Amino acid sequence: MSKIAIVTDSTAYIPNDLVQQYLISVAPQVLIWGDEVFEDGVDIQPGEFYTRLKNAKIMPTTSQVSPKAFKDIFDQRLEEGYQILTILVSEQLSGTLASAIQARELLSGAPIEIVDSRTTAMAMGFQVLAAARAAADGATLADCKAIAIKSREHTGVIFAVNTLEFLHRGGRIGGAARLLGTALNMKPILEVTGGRVEPIQRVRTRSKSLNRLVELVEERIAGRQPVRLATLHANSPEDAKTILKATTDKVNAIESIFSEVSPVVGTHTGPGTVGIAFMAGM
Repeated sequence: MSKIAIVTDSTAYIPNDLVQQYLISVAPQVLIWGDEVFEDGVDIQPGEFYTRLKNAKIMPTTSQVSPKAFKDIFDQRLEEGYQILTILVSEQLSGTLASAIQARELLSGAPIEIVDSRTTAMAMGFQVLAAARAAADGATLADCKAIAIKSREHTGVIFAVNTLEFLHRGGRIGGAARLLGTALNMKPILEVTGGRVEPIQRVRTRSKSLNRLVELVEERIAGRQPVRLATLHANSPEDAKTILKATTDKVNAIESIFSEVSPVVGTHTGPGTVGIAFMAGM
């Protein structure tokens, strides 16, 4: 029976206990802060990141995982006798996929498959976990890839931000650019769809945006079962816990995961971002 290793990148921010349980390899994205370079979730954790961001005179920027970093992971897993399935952040949000493809080209003929998740955060994380759980049950590389691809149509992520400033500055705003310049007290709700960040609507207050977020997730799930949920939050743990419980109760989720966003994702969404990622119907 073939051994299948699952590789992803740090924007998934899958909780560490699940990463360890399924032996998932996580390639860290890169955070650049002035003259300092950090590996996402390795050299800098969310708490430290947001504390530093409050008083920063220089704003951080990001860079994708390098081809060398992917090749190092691939080499290790291949030496251990694994075939490899790699599931990565949407290529419309990052050049990460291109780096992985370059690394694979340096390993001609190696059993490495690469899938564009067309999303990020735990929406991608659920795709990774679906493939990893299949691999643990003895599925082939082809089967695991098929499950990852199928799961793209069953996953989504909806989130509320305090400001569009960070998404705009990082160029990840997609169609939400038309919401720029709106009243300061308007709270945008967005989702990742078609691989891009797109607007859903604007809500007048923070509390209304969180309530509407729960309603929208329930609408997207549309009664499908089973349901798995996960939070994403940028320094807003209490709000994340509140909406996770509310959504879990409404849709009868079989799995509810409390997760943050990585510092690299937080660089683009900004502090105060809260959302729900889901997988429904598979």
